[in-house]
Amino acid sequence: MIHVQHLTKDYEGFIAVRDVTFDVSEGDIFGFIGPNGAGKTTTIRMLATLIEPTDGAATIGGLSVIDDPDAVRRTIGYMPDYYGVYDGITVEEYLDFFAAAYDIPRRQRRPTIGDVMDLCDLGNLRHKLVEGLSKGMKQRLCLAKTLVHDPKVLILDEPAAGLDPRARIELRALLKELSSMGKTILISSHILTELSDICNTVGIIERGEILATGLVTEISNKLSERSETRGVKIVVLANAAEAEAILTGEGEVVAVHREGRELHVAYQGDDKTVPRLVRRLVMGEIDVCGVTEEREDLETIFMKVTTGQVA
Repeated sequence: MIHVQHLTKDYEGFIAVRDVTFDVSEGDIFGFIGPNGAGKTTTIRMLATLIEPTDGAATIGGLSVIDDPDAVRRTIGYMPDYYGVYDGITVEEYLDFFAAAYDIPRRQRRPTIGDVMDLCDLGNLRHKLVEGLSKGMKQRLCLAKTLVHDPKVLILDEPAAGLDPRARIELRALLKELSSMGKTILISSHILTELSDICNTVGIIERGEILATGLVTEISNKLSERSETRGVKIVVLANAAEAEAILTGEGEVVAVHREGRELHVAYQGDDKTVPRLVRRLVMGEIDVCGVTEEREDLETIFMKVTTGQVA
């Protein structure tokens, strides 16, 4: 659905985005991850047809962001990191303004606005002035504005910035619902906890360059293949301290971290190592009630792939 090839943006010698390439399939929630200043917003603004790339190409739904920007704008819903709200108008009037901007016929606007307000849980705020809304409600309003023309693709730049914990949880739930409706979503953030529960694919960008892209599990597997150290979680019924001591004495074990009855074990070895460790615990009269391979989460992947440089 989103196809980006060698996208570059050069600001008179400062290269904000360099040779960026990635794909987002239809129905995916793609997390665009990177520190502040990494090039996320510049890339997104090129995809949203707000600025032209210096080099490279990008298509959304088969439409070129360079050659056919008007058609792209009707295909996408773009929510910027900073957006304007207008004083002196109500929620309904705000949404009606954008519905008119998208040439939605007058007779269709009211039911359309009602639908997006219900979806974004704004129905009881129809007649409330926009400037009186909380930060979280303004964020929902901006998302409702983004959805008013029923776009196939949503491009959301830091949508959870400044929200309180409850509003962030509600936003994640709403994005999952939109995904279930068939929307393709590209969402940028530097807060990994906002993305780890909802994204099935990610792209990691630093200093304007893509460092890794694809399924979270695929990136994790590639990192594991490069690393000699693997991880496993072993849950014991009791005597966790004794189990920790037994495992720490095993030659292939690099480190053991105990949390209650859970033992997080880092080891160097092959597929036969874990069964051998479990047998060693059983021989030590430790009752093992669970064994799970541990893969890197999004935060661990990010820390391994990036260097922390922003310029």
